Amino acid sequence: MPPYSSAQKQQIAQFVNFTQTKDTVAAKFLRASRWNVQEAIDTYFQSPKGAGGSTSALNKIFDSYQDSPANNPDGIGIEGAMKYFGDLQVQLDEVTCLGIAELLQSPSMGEFTREGFLNGWRSAGCDSLDKMITHAKDIRGRIPTQPDLFRRIYRYTFPLCRMQGQRNLTFEIAAEQWKLFFTPDNGGIQWNTSTTPWLDWWIEFLEGRGKRPVNKDLWEQVEVFMRKTHEDEYFGWWSEDGAWPGALDDFVSWVQEKRGGMDVE
Repeated sequence: MPPYSSAQKQQIAQFVNFTQTKDTVAAKFLRASRWNVQEAIDTYFQSPKGAGGSTSALNKIFDSYQDSPANNPDGIGIEGAMKYFGDLQVQLDEVTCLGIAELLQSPSMGEFTREGFLNGWRSAGCDSLDKMITHAKDIRGRIPTQPDLFRRIYRYTFPLCRMQGQRNLTFEIAAEQWKLFFTPDNGGIQWNTSTTPWLDWWIEFLEGRGKRPVNKDLWEQVEVFMRKTHEDEYFGWWSEDGAWPGALDDFVSWVQEKRGGMDVE
């Protein structure tokens, strides 16, 4: 190896550790990226050399979890998916599970396609189980603190959890997912506060309306509404002329009445 500074040697070691390539390959991509490690890694995985090696490794991992390769050569079913999540050290009842499903563009819960699996993990620069485990831990830590990531996963959950042939979520499924996303125990965000049990009241309110199916607009706006209540629990931001779904307008009135007729500021 040509003489490199101690910092450059460390960068080469980082590149090699992440991509499982040789020092010479690492040095080539690092020099081309002006010794920016992340840029060099991204460039490697986007290159034919990186894509070929990465795809080969990913295909082997995908194949190892297939339930019925003869009948479904490009899919992983429920049994394989459950084993895979277990190996990723991801629980089925945590938001991280949905984060992985969003990353891999799962067509439905407990199902992966080869295309989504390869594209998702290549975009994350992961072509080994160890890297996938590390990335899953990273997602787990970022979901509660990064609103854009949280929203992307939350919104993807709507089509992911719909029953086949249905346009809306059943109330039971929606309520289950709200309890997952809006409590911190399983990697979500706390919606209930010391003064207002928002999540509990929201579920109670919808139960009182007959447990109607939840459409896409309502599903998406509940997350926006949740963040607004974090800013001001007493609806200083709310207006009857706003574009909120009718159910949320009615919920605001319901909360005010439950609080004892408190006026909107």
